[in-house]
Amino acid sequence: MELDSLYQEVILDHYKRPQNKSLASNPTIQVHHVNTSCGDEVTLNLHFKGERVENITWDAVGCSISQASHSVMSELLKGKSAEEALSLVEEFQRMLQSKGSDLGNEEHLQDGVAFAGVSKFPARVKCALLGWMAFKDALQQSITKAN
Repeated sequence: MELDSLYQEVILDHYKRPQNKSLASNPTIQVHHVNTSCGDEVTLNLHFKGERVENITWDAVGCSISQASHSVMSELLKGKSAEEALSLVEEFQRMLQSKGSDLGNEEHLQDGVAFAGVSKFPARVKCALLGWMAFKDALQQSITKAN
């Protein structure tokens, strides 16, 4: 099976069976982001326990790429420290902004590498980054709130 086909299946699977899609109550912080280019929206609830991301839940409307990306992000970042999670967000963002030159590190990004091909389509990069940028915003807000 060709790698691109496998990655398309990973994205489709996360779209059809999204992880953590339903907003858990009493979040540490809640953010709402909109992709103004296409209208995709995500509401993200972030729960911290000490220095760790205890839970990430979300609800969204939008294309299969954005919804699958929210699913991947919520699974990958759960249980990570704020520092580890931010590092993964930045790694995912670099991959998506590489225009196809960075295929991603599967050991770090796991299913996130399935979105490497999206980087060749600039109009879709914002779709894939929407939830990740919402997480980054929520993380920064929760750090500010704690101080």
